[in-house]
Amino acid sequence: MALAVTSTSRASTATGDRVRVMVVDDSVVVRGLISRWLEEQPDFEVVASLRTGQEAVDQVEKLDPDVAILDIEMPVLDGISALPLLLAKKRDLVVIMASTLTLKNAEVSLKALSLGAADYIPKPETARGVTTSADFKRDLVEKVRQLGQRRRRMRGPRPATPAAPAHPDTRLAGGGARPSVAPLAHTIERTAALKLRPFSHTMPRVLLIGSSTGGPQALNEVIAQLGRVIDQVPVLITQHMPPTFTTILAEHLSRASGRTVREAQDGEPVVAGRVYVAPGAIHMQVARRDGNPVIVLRDGPLVNFCKPAVDPLLSTAAQVWGGATLCVILTGMGSDGAKGAAELVAAGGSVIAQDEASSVVWGMPGAVAQAGLCSAILPLGQIAQKVTRIFSGERS
Repeated sequence: MALAVTSTSRASTATGDRVRVMVVDDSVVVRGLISRWLEEQPDFEVVASLRTGQEAVDQVEKLDPDVAILDIEMPVLDGISALPLLLAKKRDLVVIMASTLTLKNAEVSLKALSLGAADYIPKPETARGVTTSADFKRDLVEKVRQLGQRRRRMRGPRPATPAAPAHPDTRLAGGGARPSVAPLAHTIERTAALKLRPFSHTMPRVLLIGSSTGGPQALNEVIAQLGRVIDQVPVLITQHMPPTFTTILAEHLSRASGRTVREAQDGEPVVAGRVYVAPGAIHMQVARRDGNPVIVLRDGPLVNFCKPAVDPLLSTAAQVWGGATLCVILTGMGSDGAKGAAELVAAGGSVIAQDEASSVVWGMPGAVAQAGLCSAILPLGQIAQKVTRIFSGERS
């Protein structure tokens, strides 16, 4: 039987302002823990704790959540089957897929992103692991907060009565609804006000890409259009992801680009025609050995709460390639990449950031943009074109 969980009133956050969350997991222990963690936050309201995907589909319109945390493996109706049904009933619902670290679940999680899920979160394999993992709790709470708040900003104030269905032309690929005109106009205006730097006059010899939340979808779009660039120079990618997931990501990007994309290996040469993905749970850096750039993998502490992190790649690339470096920062939470980008720019390199309107979360790209480190701030759909023009000789 479904267990509805209703939050108590908090003076610090009005009920109408809190992010409404639906937790869907067949484990009563996991449901209880996640619900309790979220209820501890003054800006969240857990509107239901459900056992199956079918219960979620049946109740989503009545419950009207902003965010659904959706387990993959459940009886009656699993997460990947429930996902399109949930989005069909509530097209602006933010869905975060939760799965254990298996090859199968990694593949399913990335498929879910292509079907409209906003993000995923790796779940410890046992209930005990969920209970004791501070990283899982922190990541879950932050993802719900960032994605839920963005969804509420784009939607505007919650109506007192049910809203009329969105017109078909307001649909986004992947199931979400397009942001309303006012929030979108505000983000465009704010982006236009940011100060830009001139691009480096040195032809880049490498392309670096950093991303996090929303990154797999963004990477797939960008890499698919970079064939000529990949043939000219090496491309190095750090996406915040756990082990196994990065293996599947590399396979997806390889299919999208028609080029060799794989997880980087320690000590291998960095050469044109290849795309190197930082392996999960280890930092990817670069160095020069015998005058040639090589991959260096370091199993050090977390950087910006992440491993792999973007900063170690950018900082070392600044030392190896200097002004002949072009960096792209895509959608993602937090500010990872800002410190490394500052070092890269100081060495003469250039940075492009994804704009706020097209980002799932404008944390990482926003950090470099607001620090005045960017030479361009562009919608996702224009980034590959700009990169291609730069590698064709354009310098403005």
